[in-house]
Amino acid sequence: MFRFNRKTLLTALVFAGVVFGGSAQAETVLKASHQFPGGKGDARDEMVQIIAREVAKANVGLKIQVYPGESLFKAKEQWGAITKGQLDMTALPLDYASGRHPQFSATLMPGLVKNHEHAKRLNASPFMADIKKIINDAGAMVLADAWLAGGFASKKNCILWPDDMKGQVTRAAGPAFEQMLAGAGASISSMASSEIYTGMQTGVLDATNTSSGSFVSFRLYELVKCYTPPGDYALWFMYEPVLISTKTWDKLNKKQRDALLAAAKKSESYFLGEAKKLDDKSVEVFKKAGVKVVTMNAEQFAAWKTIADQTAYKHFAEKVPGGKELLAKALSVK
Repeated sequence: MFRFNRKTLLTALVFAGVVFGGSAQAETVLKASHQFPGGKGDARDEMVQIIAREVAKANVGLKIQVYPGESLFKAKEQWGAITKGQLDMTALPLDYASGRHPQFSATLMPGLVKNHEHAKRLNASPFMADIKKIINDAGAMVLADAWLAGGFASKKNCILWPDDMKGQVTRAAGPAFEQMLAGAGASISSMASSEIYTGMQTGVLDATNTSSGSFVSFRLYELVKCYTPPGDYALWFMYEPVLISTKTWDKLNKKQRDALLAAAKKSESYFLGEAKKLDDKSVEVFKKAGVKVVTMNAEQFAAWKTIADQTAYKHFAEKVPGGKELLAKALSVK
């Protein structure tokens, strides 16, 4: 029987290193976490999956392992994890981090974003430059921009006017919407979008607001009586970018960074093409499920905006450091 001694084993390892030198080098694996269902057509999951596929094709010694559906971190744990370097990448509703950075509430401010084209213009504005500086200073950076429109739904009645919210317990995605909805007479129960289904199923929630993509991905059409999609007057727009930890970014070489940026550009282009389709798809899915679908008109939108001005906008301008200036920059984008 042939036996290995130390000299033979060392020789074999050296030989393997020479022959298979390229493949013997360890591949860098990045972990990407998000709260959205994986492999079920959610555009935010697909954004991350596109980046993972494109980076793998670039053959730069970089692999992205995607953990959808809160399988690695809970939704509201992701900001802390990514800024500390415990998580490499995420697709995150930025307002979820407004408890630490109240300026982020501007990225889910009622009526601030008018439509998808307006959202695109905001991405290139001084307003977003300020938001991204806060992100960078905290320890993360934006790889791909994404704005989602959203609406309202209820188990009780249709939501068109502020008075329609009176007496209902509703989920609000962030502080600005909490303030506006409370101003309309609703009671607030805060939770991530991934928890809405259970909240409605168990009777904790009567109503909710979230993105049109989440309304479909989390199957809320199974539980509600009436749905108000974005339509021509979208009160609800939320910024949900793909982020990378700066601690992770700093460890990558130039080829890996270039591959990530190129992949992120493709991911963002994909999302821009899908954003409006998400709204249309939600209407189709809810109607097919037998849910009543109604759309907000200009007069109803104005009534909501009046309450938002008196609550969310007023609070943001007065209480958030630099809030008045940040709002002015956002509102200057036409």
